[in-house]
Amino acid sequence: MTANVTVYCSSSNNAPGEYFSAAEHIGQGLARRNIGLVYGGGKVGLMGCIADAVMRNGGTARGIIPRFLEQRELAHHGLSELHIVETMHERKMMLAEWGDAFLVLPGGFGTIDELMEAITWKHLGHHKKPILLLNINGFWDPLTGFFREIASQKMASPDYAKHYTVCSSADEVLGLLDALPASV
Repeated sequence: MTANVTVYCSSSNNAPGEYFSAAEHIGQGLARRNIGLVYGGGKVGLMGCIADAVMRNGGTARGIIPRFLEQRELAHHGLSELHIVETMHERKMMLAEWGDAFLVLPGGFGTIDELMEAITWKHLGHHKKPILLLNINGFWDPLTGFFREIASQKMASPDYAKHYTVCSSADEVLGLLDALPASV
């Protein structure tokens, strides 16, 4: 079976164009590499962009969306699989379980929440999956700077950054995903 990557990203259609270009490029790359996409199930914003690129290029995209967001985030009914769940907790658990790695594109509060959970769970030993942050135009710099501040004040271990990898381009992300082992 192929590897799967869980992608967290924005559902906003108003994100800068370069973020959409990167999502498109990554979606194409996932499909070409036969890496499955697992994501939040929306058809708008970066979420829809990456899913559409995967599907257009013959890849597999599985979406997970809570019933209460089905209309708001406009559930993507053109996926390989769309799972409607009852709660955000269900969604987040399935997203975490189904991916062999986490890829975090630019996004808002929901994306940050998902990123923090993935990092916290890795820190606590709940998983050992790679966490990749696509840092287009320094998007994640303020947050990673805050992580440094947390560590400098001794509220995180000095080796906190071992839990994630900051990538500056879509090609760098795809190169790291090439090393993923297939799912079992």
